[in-house]
Amino acid sequence: MPGSNSSAPGASVSTQSAPEALSLTVHGVAGPDLADPVTNANNRTRLGRVKMLLVLLVCAAPVIASYFTYFVIRPEGRTNYGTLILPTRSLPELKLRALDGTPVAPRSLHGQWLLVVVGPSACDAACEQRLFMQRQLREMMGRERDRLDKVWLITDDGPLSPALREALGGKVPVTALRADRAAVASWLAPAEGQALEDHLYVVDPMGEWMMRTPPRPEPARVKRDLDRVLRASAFWDQPGR
Repeated sequence: MPGSNSSAPGASVSTQSAPEALSLTVHGVAGPDLADPVTNANNRTRLGRVKMLLVLLVCAAPVIASYFTYFVIRPEGRTNYGTLILPTRSLPELKLRALDGTPVAPRSLHGQWLLVVVGPSACDAACEQRLFMQRQLREMMGRERDRLDKVWLITDDGPLSPALREALGGKVPVTALRADRAAVASWLAPAEGQALEDHLYVVDPMGEWMMRTPPRPEPARVKRDLDRVLRASAFWDQPGR
């Protein structure tokens, strides 16, 4: 009959298409969409780490190459007078203070070669000699002297001695900053049998401690070492911060 014939095909189509729709819906939910966010996040993390390592290598390569060339290969049979620090030591987050007590960020020292001296505020005869040596070495560098800054890390809160005050008022004043001695000693280190205050320390423009002079150094020999590192770094370091 017409009524029975028209209803049967409709019922048949309905019962056959419902499982197919359900099957498609289930496959769509349980497919790779659930795993993709985790996988993509892991891939992005790995890629980010690789990029960061590549950037660090590119930045450090010129410095490593210049030190290696002038102090490891030692062209023309030259030897360094100061002690080369390998690996170099990065300037930590020292709690530095200006003489008026204002906090100073360690990163503000980046961008220049530094001749660093460590000592108390009461500057004795040996301290005065180091002040003189620091000033003399910078002037001996001639046209390259603008690439060097003089830094004095004062390890106590006492009043400054006259000699140190005089150094602060020079034509090219020393940068005097107060710092905790123990914190400084975690970065800079003296030779065996020597005190932290006995040396001049050379720090590169990236904040890396890379050389230590002997106690009571010979200025001409220290100058030769400085000439080498300044010449080797000329293609990546420019005067001024």
